[in-house]
Amino acid sequence: MTLTFDAPSQNKAELETGPAFTPRFDEKGLITAVITDARDGELLMVAHMNAEALALTIETGVAHYYSRSRKSLWKKGESSGNLQTVKEIRTDCDQDAIWLKVSVAGHDATCHTGRRSCFYRTVGIEDGKAAVKITDDHRHFDPAEIYDKN
Repeated sequence: MTLTFDAPSQNKAELETGPAFTPRFDEKGLITAVITDARDGELLMVAHMNAEALALTIETGVAHYYSRSRKSLWKKGESSGNLQTVKEIRTDCDQDAIWLKVSVAGHDATCHTGRRSCFYRTVGIEDGKAAVKITDDHRHFDPAEIYDKN
């Protein structure tokens, strides 16, 4: 059985305080998902989900996303072993964003670069230009050893 979602209510009070979960997908059929570590709250990644990915996440308790670049469903950690077990799912006031609190298996890393978080760089100014600086260079795994380069 595949979970389905009702259309979002047009009634603001019902949308914000009612019991129905009616996610508001964008014109491409996607909803933004913010993912944090359930243990310490660290921001791990931001991704997108379509209705199928969201339904699978709710049904299985394992995070699934929609890859915009590959245009396909993606079970996080399927190739790396760093599966994300969902501990809690929240939605914002108008139900157009999802927050997943997860525990990460395997190497305790989320980023395909081998780092714990995809947010390992800070943005600043260098020589009058915007620049990024790596602030977390600890690799939990070597991506070349994990991912197939075919």
